[in-house]
Amino acid sequence: MKTIDDLQVAGKRVFVRADLNVPLDGTALTDDGRIRAAVPTIRKLAEAGARVVVASHLGRPKGAPDPQFSLAPVAARLGELLGKDVAFAADTVDDSARATVAALADGDVAVLENLRFNAGETSKDDAGRGAFADRLAALADLYVGDGFGAVHRRHASVYDLPARLPHAAGGLIATEVGVLKKLTADVARPYAVVLGGAKVSDKLGVIEHLLEKADRILIGGGMAYTFLKAQGHEVGGSLLQEDQVPVVQDYLERARERGVEFVLPVDVLAAKEFPDLGTKAPVEPATVPADAIPADLMGLDVGPESRKLYAAKLADAATVFWNGPMGVFEHPEFAEGTRAVAQGLLDSPAFTVVGGGDSAAAVRLLGFDENAFGHISTGGGASLEYLEGKTLPGLAALED
Repeated sequence: MKTIDDLQVAGKRVFVRADLNVPLDGTALTDDGRIRAAVPTIRKLAEAGARVVVASHLGRPKGAPDPQFSLAPVAARLGELLGKDVAFAADTVDDSARATVAALADGDVAVLENLRFNAGETSKDDAGRGAFADRLAALADLYVGDGFGAVHRRHASVYDLPARLPHAAGGLIATEVGVLKKLTADVARPYAVVLGGAKVSDKLGVIEHLLEKADRILIGGGMAYTFLKAQGHEVGGSLLQEDQVPVVQDYLERARERGVEFVLPVDVLAAKEFPDLGTKAPVEPATVPADAIPADLMGLDVGPESRKLYAAKLADAATVFWNGPMGVFEHPEFAEGTRAVAQGLLDSPAFTVVGGGDSAAAVRLLGFDENAFGHISTGGGASLEYLEGKTLPGLAALED
């Protein structure tokens, strides 16, 4: 695929599909990581004399304007990071957008309002998406795809719009694809994968694919309890997907046949009820064996012996991919498992990739230096689908 170095952008209106889907507390940004990741491409285009039109989604509005999902605070933060004024259009393709884009001079930057305020952006109807893509295309001369976190979506601004304009990949997408190729072709071994998060069903495809690729797979988070149940252990009140137990049992058997090592918790931090993530009220967790969780307790993090085990399994790895926290990291009592995995990546000599989503958020929340990791992805779902071997619509649309 072409990159922005292949485009002549001076004096041109360049539509940049970024991923600025950041968490907000009211109008306050709680994590600006994705905005910072978008800055290099936007700055490079502006410095080359482009008239940069930035577009993104934020949250899950229902195809109509919803003030709680406005990109206005995101545009303000982008301006701070760029060190220049950033214009903001109060709509996406209507009067404000057209006037804002028309007022841009060479080197200027504007942000359009949330793409998902228009039903055409996410429509499953090709004609509906196409009509919206036509209106977006009227605002620009060139298209740059740089929203890696959205490339697994067949949405108008990601999939249909590139077909209507000369297009190229932005620097972020080029970097993300280059990193993910290191996890799928000519992988340096041992190759360790750490998977966490709430539901094993969210990771079935990537586990299936990794059984052919990885040397060891470390399991934590809520999904670990379905694995423990598949081994015949009782898991108390822990999160459990009973319907996935037979699937997990099959994975464990196939892993044994292929010599892929599954590493599960040997102890867990448990409590009688889920902690309050709003007040962060103190709780008194109990450390219990992973194969003997009492009926009145639920596992909420991996325990101290599990942390040591995971660190040892990462210590000699040459490549590590991590997606999903080890526990309820948002509460300080249950953050140590996730912290231990992050530290294990830093202590390992491996090429390390943090696979976006909650893992990336945890790295920032827990105070780690992002630059110390090999790569922190901006797209959790996109990273997983790439590793599953799926064709990602937004990447396919950028290929010529």
